[in-house]
Amino acid sequence: MASHYLSVEQVDMTFVTKGATTNVLKEIDLGVAKGEYISIIGHSGCGKSTLLNIIAGLTSSTSGAVILDGKEVNAPGPDRSVVFQNHSLLPWLTVYENVALAVNKTFARSKTKAERHAWILKNLEMVGMSHALNKRPSEISGGMKQRVGIARALAMEPKVLLLDEPFGALDALTRAHLQEEVMRIQDELGNTVIMITHDVDEAVLLSDRIVMLTNGPSARIGEILEIDLPRPRNRITLADDPRYNRYRQEVLRFLYEKQRKVEHLAERREKTAGAAPAKKARA
Repeated sequence: MASHYLSVEQVDMTFVTKGATTNVLKEIDLGVAKGEYISIIGHSGCGKSTLLNIIAGLTSSTSGAVILDGKEVNAPGPDRSVVFQNHSLLPWLTVYENVALAVNKTFARSKTKAERHAWILKNLEMVGMSHALNKRPSEISGGMKQRVGIARALAMEPKVLLLDEPFGALDALTRAHLQEEVMRIQDELGNTVIMITHDVDEAVLLSDRIVMLTNGPSARIGEILEIDLPRPRNRITLADDPRYNRYRQEVLRFLYEKQRKVEHLAERREKTAGAAPAKKARA
């Protein structure tokens, strides 16, 4: 997996709470190419956000490693920007100031003040928020707040953009508009994107590959589905595309049928591996 732009290598994650040990992720291996759009999907509690936090450097895995562009990830950094479901904007700052905070911190030494100003404006224009530069978060809608959050993340020029259910709290129409915006921006910039989602249609619409996790505890990658649909993508056209509907059915089938079989096979392998040394000892 060393040849990949981003590699998640044999990652396990175990939490210890009040003496109780819970293994959340088990033997996660994933290679991501530069410019690829990956969606991670699974039932609630399977460890999707935990995996994203490990890639972001916000959480340290119990074992294994994350390698980005040849360097091990062991802390947060500007090469990985995160957009959460909650926009996380500072309420006392304007739209412009929220993005400026990230830009000034990231490019204080490499860009002049004028260059940073132009860069802030460019990223806000990219997400359609140029008209609201001086508004505070309380004065704009939920969808607009997420647009600002995406602009702030993109303005840091990350190697990987990490999206943790960024549209989950939005109404259906706003969600659809922002999905279109993210597709347009990704097509324009060629970003490497990893997105957590519960939405099967969203995953198929946006992704190059969909990574499907089994249920926790000890969630694994049960299946990876390649989405071979041409870009740019149009949701109305795709609604009648048999390939789109086949991909959608495959994800649903995994989530509600196949993932149980994957879990049973993994449990059987572990029991067999654990029993082998005992037989040898009795011999």
